[in-house]
Amino acid sequence: MQLLAIEERINGRKHKEIYDWIRRQDTISKIDLLEHSQMTGSTLTRTLEELTDQGWLLEAGFGESTGGRRPILYQTNPTAGYVFGLDISRMNSKLILCDLHMNKLDSSSWTMDESMTPEHLLEQIAKTASAMLREHGIEPASVLGMGIGAVGPLDRFSGVILETLYFPAEGWQDVQISSYLQAQLGFPVRLDNGANMAIIGESWSDRNRDYRHLLYVHLGVGIRSAMMSNGKVVYGAVDMEGSIGQMIIQTDGPRLGKRGNYGALETFASIHALEQQAQSRLKQGRESVLRKLESDPEAISFAHLAQALQEQDPLTVEIFTQSATYFGIGLSNLLNILHPEKVILGGSLVSSHPSFFHTATRVAIQNTYHYPTYQVVFSQGHLGEEAIVTGAAISVINQLTEI
Repeated sequence: MQLLAIEERINGRKHKEIYDWIRRQDTISKIDLLEHSQMTGSTLTRTLEELTDQGWLLEAGFGESTGGRRPILYQTNPTAGYVFGLDISRMNSKLILCDLHMNKLDSSSWTMDESMTPEHLLEQIAKTASAMLREHGIEPASVLGMGIGAVGPLDRFSGVILETLYFPAEGWQDVQISSYLQAQLGFPVRLDNGANMAIIGESWSDRNRDYRHLLYVHLGVGIRSAMMSNGKVVYGAVDMEGSIGQMIIQTDGPRLGKRGNYGALETFASIHALEQQAQSRLKQGRESVLRKLESDPEAISFAHLAQALQEQDPLTVEIFTQSATYFGIGLSNLLNILHPEKVILGGSLVSSHPSFFHTATRVAIQNTYHYPTYQVVFSQGHLGEEAIVTGAAISVINQLTEI
């Protein structure tokens, strides 16, 4: 099937630049556009008329007068197209439908249990997306595309999830996700790492602040990271989303399962690492509220740990504090190498209790070489668990103005 590329929907460099500037400003006057674009008045007028005639822009009333006629205000047309965002993660997956102003029109989610093989999940996604369009009276031709943020490793160019670890269901190897959904739905599908999509979402949500160098770290079943420099996501030669988890913190340390480096960060700071620590210490005879929640140490899960943490169980607090400390050391290594202006921390571990975030960031700051000359802003973000799915949808809109 021959699909119209998203970047071909708006033709011409100047048209793309004007559309992108108006989109980032929400509403802007023709006078301000003239100053920003450095176009001649006639060229700008023609460009605005063409974008308006094509349905991409709307006249949004008049601005304040500075002595003459009140200037016309422009904004992007939210109903000029629609986008889907999809988050495929180890615990839950979520699909949203939005207009071009990122107003959420519909959403659906799935628990990633043992039944959620790739075939089952993709079938559900295709059926649900089609049902959403019918429900809202939207033709598939009006959909710009679907962005997907998924657990890696993956090949974003061919749209294939290569070999994802720790999924409850079998079969998550060499999943041809983009080609399958494109064939089923009839519009472009763009695959990228969940961390990359999350940093796009968080950057968009904080667009009134001019942070140019951002670091995003998601701490859950694994550790996922992304970097943005000068407003663009940084890509390496290979998929590097999970590489931070293989940072060696203790050279003679253990490793998680049968893969990865010994003494790697994810061995000390991940959901599986905490579960293993709790199980081991309970077997050693440590007293804990956990014994009341689950009599079998082998069956202790993160849900049990989260509940015990809320009850301030001493053993559980000890385990989480140790994990946060190790994570802070890993984070300081990243700060000393990358020097981001802002670090956004997300994921189940970070949100499990305020003490995890505070301990990790305190340790990171204490071990940052140029502190206090180098100051970094730490945040848990604005979007929380919606960061990946939101960024996935925004990434499709961003493609409109790519050259």
